[in-house]
Amino acid sequence: MRQLVERQRALFEAAAASEKAGRFDEGDFAAQVQQLCRAYESLLSENPKFAAGYAAYGYLLGKIGMEDESVALLLKANQYDPEIPLVKNQIGNYLAEHGKPLEAVNYYLAAIRLAPEEPLYHYQLGTLLHNSRAEFVRSGDWEADAVDSASHEGFRKAAELAPERFEFVYRYGESFYDVPEPDWDAALEVWGGLESRSGSEIERQVIRLHAAKVCLESGRREHALALLGTIDEPTLASQREKLVAQAQGADDK
Repeated sequence: MRQLVERQRALFEAAAASEKAGRFDEGDFAAQVQQLCRAYESLLSENPKFAAGYAAYGYLLGKIGMEDESVALLLKANQYDPEIPLVKNQIGNYLAEHGKPLEAVNYYLAAIRLAPEEPLYHYQLGTLLHNSRAEFVRSGDWEADAVDSASHEGFRKAAELAPERFEFVYRYGESFYDVPEPDWDAALEVWGGLESRSGSEIERQVIRLHAAKVCLESGRREHALALLGTIDEPTLASQREKLVAQAQGADDK
């Protein structure tokens, strides 16, 4: 089993490198995948209740686009061992992608219960709740504020567990706009920390736009205008002017 998983990992790593170099051989890749599939089928025929085998084979099929076949194997893995977090997460992904967020959320929550230190699981929960907010509210089991707060908490936890993941921290910063009573001081700290890690000037200016918006929301008009004065990227002009007008409107009041 361990050898199969290692072959699978090496195959996809080599395929990614070959594709990047423009040397990807689709026929050779397909042949090697087929060999792996036969090896998994042989393993499972000899060990029909081997949950880890179903999980690894299901993950392989998911990687090559055979989603329905993949989830069937993952469900088998879950049947024989309901304590594998990756399996819970992958089933949740399938349900979310197929328009079943109310079912997906239970698998995501189960994955988090089993592996609470995995940042991706928290991030995916936050994303699911945000993207399917209307469906959760319509179900009657969730209040709108509860969905928003749980989504925000998912992004917060992901950023806390993986502060080096820029995209996790950025999404956490955005999620302050969605909660009923945002902690604007915390939001400003998030955006300030991201600016120092940005790789390009336009990225830094986008982050300053967010920081300026947070300043306006929390009554820091002068600070907001100072930040907006540093933004000169043409593609951000309309957003900048909108916030400047908002700041001037606040001053008029």
